[in-house]
Amino acid sequence: MAELTAQLVAVDRMLWQGQASILTAQTTEGEIGILPGHEPFLGQLKNNGVVTISPVDGERIVAAVQGGFLSVQRDRVTVLADFAVFSSEVDSAEAEAGLQDEDELTKARSEAELAAVRRASK
Repeated sequence: MAELTAQLVAVDRMLWQGQASILTAQTTEGEIGILPGHEPFLGQLKNNGVVTISPVDGERIVAAVQGGFLSVQRDRVTVLADFAVFSSEVDSAEAEAGLQDEDELTKARSEAELAAVRRASK
């Protein structure tokens, strides 16, 4: 069976490297699957995206990524993320709290922009 060498690297650490049968990633252009023999490719990773790796030996690896790039050269794939964490390391309660904070910040920005438009139109 054909294999590809895959690396999942964040700015602060190497998360995984080894032989895989397939790697999928969410890019700004959509989700892409990389199999052995894939054409050379360079893509930008989606913020709040997911990368999955199916190692030749072992269980599927799932990671959440924030920004970065995906590079494919022959039978080698490198995922270089600004930030990445394994799905098993994610604290769902903390993540949900972060989303609520983000929603509140977005709402506050919208209200501030609306108030600025109203002041400017007077």
